[in-house]
Amino acid sequence: MKKKKVITYIDLFSGIGGVRNAMELLTNDLNIESKCLAFSEIDNFATTSYKANYDTSKEIEMGDIVEFTKSKSNIEKLPDFDILFGGFPCQPFSMMGKQLGLDDERGGLFFSVAKILNVKKPRYVLLENVRNLYTHEKGKTYKKLKKELNKYGYDTQEDIFNTSDFGLPQHRRRLYIFATRKDLITNKDVFKADLIKEYSKKSKNKSIRYHKNVLDNILDLKEVDEKYYLSKKLKPTILSNGTKNFKSNSKINQLIARPLTATMAKMHRACQDNYYSQEFLNSKCKETYLENEFSKREEAEHKIRKLTPWEALKLQGFNKKFYINANKVGISNHQLYKQAGNAVSVNTVYSVIDYLLHYKLISLK
Repeated sequence: MKKKKVITYIDLFSGIGGVRNAMELLTNDLNIESKCLAFSEIDNFATTSYKANYDTSKEIEMGDIVEFTKSKSNIEKLPDFDILFGGFPCQPFSMMGKQLGLDDERGGLFFSVAKILNVKKPRYVLLENVRNLYTHEKGKTYKKLKKELNKYGYDTQEDIFNTSDFGLPQHRRRLYIFATRKDLITNKDVFKADLIKEYSKKSKNKSIRYHKNVLDNILDLKEVDEKYYLSKKLKPTILSNGTKNFKSNSKINQLIARPLTATMAKMHRACQDNYYSQEFLNSKCKETYLENEFSKREEAEHKIRKLTPWEALKLQGFNKKFYINANKVGISNHQLYKQAGNAVSVNTVYSVIDYLLHYKLISLK
């Protein structure tokens, strides 16, 4: 029997394993073997969900990446690997945060990644972050990051990817950075979101599910537990377009969901989080329903609910088994919302890696 080709990687800032989930699905589709050799995550609840869903028994659990990389010997003890994956914290660059960039303690976590690259020199790097990293400080922050990668021996390509282009009905634009070690021959200007989107449409390697919109097996159209419905008192606040100091366009029943946030459990206005009326979900002709203009007062009379944790996870590409396993180990709804909001979209990573492997931008041993 012909021996399977193997691709090895480490999973930094792993969260609940969006990257790992994608890798396991893709490599199974391609009949190759993938091995995660080490992972790092500082959030104990996310680590619990991760370990409930993946076999980490033979892997190095790095924990706090800053503490781990303080010791060069820790890094040297890592097995050699092909790819470093990392979705380092986005808050320092997010448009909703203070935008302190690499000067923020969390933004500085990138330099922990750089320490690993300097010692281990993997062949490839794939990083994910909010799109604002690309434009932060008029592009100066990203230029600094790119310069660091260059200093450690890597050529980089980057583009902005939208989760909604890869079969998950959620507007979620993220910067993906693909870096290749300089001694490897790599085609330039081929790491483009449009090219990968078109390739993904044609690819037949599909363990991932594609959804046209939230009505396509994302939302439960039947009534859910009462705890997910908004109270009469809360509905006017959620539906509000804001005050004179804060104006928003609060709309419910979005067919392509707004970006999931780590704080969605707190329930913000409908300009930031996703809400759906039972009247809309029950309507036979949903297009006609959406064409009707309802006043805020009329909408407040409707039975409106937020997403369930399972629906939030589906919007990121996770399957029912993941949700069940997380529940079994006692992960609360509050934590599941946070984990879904922080997660890397499975379909996007799957499509990116599939493309890179197909065009041999990543070569296998």
